[in-house]
Amino acid sequence: MSGEATAAVRLRTQDGAFVSGLLRTPAGGAGTVVSIMHPREDVTHHPQVSQLLDQGFAVWTQGTRSMNNDMRLLHEQAVLDVAAGQTFLEEQDFESRVALGHSGGATLFAFYQEQAGLHAGERLTSAPDGTPVDLAAARMPMPDGSIFMAPHPGQGVLLQRVIDPSITDESDPTSVDPSLDAFDPANGFRPAPDSSSYAPEFVERYRAAQKARVHRLDRLAAESVEATRHHQDLAAETGNEAHRRRALTPDIMIVHRTDADLRSLDLTIDPNRRPYGSLFGRRPDLGNHGFAGFCRITTPSAWMSTWSATTSRANFVKNVSAVASPTLLIELTGDQACFPADARQMYAALPALDKKHVRVAGTHFGGAVAPGEPTGTELAAQQIGRWLKERFTA
Repeated sequence: MSGEATAAVRLRTQDGAFVSGLLRTPAGGAGTVVSIMHPREDVTHHPQVSQLLDQGFAVWTQGTRSMNNDMRLLHEQAVLDVAAGQTFLEEQDFESRVALGHSGGATLFAFYQEQAGLHAGERLTSAPDGTPVDLAAARMPMPDGSIFMAPHPGQGVLLQRVIDPSITDESDPTSVDPSLDAFDPANGFRPAPDSSSYAPEFVERYRAAQKARVHRLDRLAAESVEATRHHQDLAAETGNEAHRRRALTPDIMIVHRTDADLRSLDLTIDPNRRPYGSLFGRRPDLGNHGFAGFCRITTPSAWMSTWSATTSRANFVKNVSAVASPTLLIELTGDQACFPADARQMYAALPALDKKHVRVAGTHFGGAVAPGEPTGTELAAQQIGRWLKERFTA
């Protein structure tokens, strides 16, 4: 956009980490700034940036300390990163601050607002593995409005839905229980691009087994954290360098086969206009065995904070209880991560009196559902611009 001013900003968080962001302001200034963040991804060039600037809004894009390398991603620390950005924006001359969370960014902003809405003494003091996180000491300004675009239910909840439960041995990526193999024709699988067809009984067993596998990984992560803490205590008590070295030695969790959501294969399960395949490609039967997928390489601490549906506190439906400001939820009708049932549950959980749920044609990342149709990014931008201008000064 001609005349746009861009400022690169480096911020220090309450716990001493450094994060950075870009503040883009249209020519002539802006009354409202829209923040875009994601716990893991670089959103500097998010497609909504140019759309918002063209409509007269300033845009703040910021990373967390775990951007592009989420092996040690603790969502509680990411909340501190959000706080640093919101504090910076509060100190600028904007009349209003609006948070725009796309995909996992939606849960991050919801988690932030849940904690920001508490009295300091009620906020979290540690991550699930025990890592201290002093949210009480952080300044946590509350946004004046929230936009949730294609929000998924949280990294842990999402992973439990896509993880392959047929693995019988976590150390053997080829191990399989045939009775739980989603890619076995005997269970209802059909090769792409034909939709598979799974019996309700199989779906029920499959989802129960997915939960059981997550619990199995929970135990492995907890055992690792306990062992590390044991050596930390021994090192402190004895000064023994061997214990100190063991306490500092990272345990790496390799989580095999995390692209096996039945909804990617059977388009009749919670149907929408999504294409066959997952976020990672059109052939989950192959991609499930490759490197792509959520949480393929992580640490026990990050597993507990981010990827476990059991222990992660980053859960959209639970977190939005504190989002009372005007809220827009945008459902993309070809989404492969936020499905219609998810969107209904999320919208019902929002306590805001001024809330709106709109559906636009598009895939999860804002692509077009079909050739020749407008992109989801374009259609969402129209809804976002209209909603913002009805409530905030451009």
